[in-house]
Amino acid sequence: MTSRSLRRGFGLSAIAVALVVAQAPGFTAVASPETAAAVERHYEQPGPHAVTKAPGGPAHTLYYPADIASSTVPHPVLVWGNGTNATVDQYDQFLRHIASWGIVVAAANTGRAGSGEEMLAGAHYLISENSRPGSVFHGKINPGKVGAAGHSQGGGGAIAAGADPLITVTAPVQPGPQGSVPTLQGPALFIAGQLDYIVPSFYVRGRYARAGHVPAVFAELRGSDHFFPGETRTRLIGVLTAWFRYWLADDTKAKTVFFGPEDQTELYLDTAAWSSVDRNAKATAIG
Repeated sequence: MTSRSLRRGFGLSAIAVALVVAQAPGFTAVASPETAAAVERHYEQPGPHAVTKAPGGPAHTLYYPADIASSTVPHPVLVWGNGTNATVDQYDQFLRHIASWGIVVAAANTGRAGSGEEMLAGAHYLISENSRPGSVFHGKINPGKVGAAGHSQGGGGAIAAGADPLITVTAPVQPGPQGSVPTLQGPALFIAGQLDYIVPSFYVRGRYARAGHVPAVFAELRGSDHFFPGETRTRLIGVLTAWFRYWLADDTKAKTVFFGPEDQTELYLDTAAWSSVDRNAKATAIG
């Protein structure tokens, strides 16, 4: 994926809140009313926190709740990897959205995140800051709740980072070939686009199929290419937010998006948004 294609692919809307791509740089999504998939739609809405964005770590951009100083509970962490040759600013609106839900984000400032090492460095930085008196993150980070996510090459980087026991959950979005799925240490949500010809859905499904040792979910966005046009952006941000809220923040409201009987699981019920959904045996056993 080239920087030129990203410029064509990613869109930034001043009135939108959301995840992946339109025509100018930025992960954006538009809030939509709650429909039959009520819980899924709930996480498409902005969270309760204003967000601060600041440089930090060895080479990272941090997003965190602006009221973190007054927080009485430690916050989970998400490390993020960009697509090939992409920048953090191209995913700015998505990263703000995740932080608005109380998750501290360390986004690696690189368009070559496939090794996962830069992503892990962000997690190690925040954990060290948690122990440093005077840091804005002193006593505010939960080192036992760290997730990894990324898009394209960054999705492969999330898989690579997920081999480290520090990472408790991952969400590879249209992941490249980087990383080894059988080395993942925790649950994984694999996102594909039905019309993605850069990282085809069958390839993402093949990577998902190798995750039988951990709870894993595969979800294919109906009508979406590699850049998540239109409402597919909104669907994606809701699902990723719900995934990390469930696993990192113990938010049980998000559980029915992924787990339970198929006739009560929103990914299966929301056929207008998701053209194909699958869960492995370990994920099916949850709930």
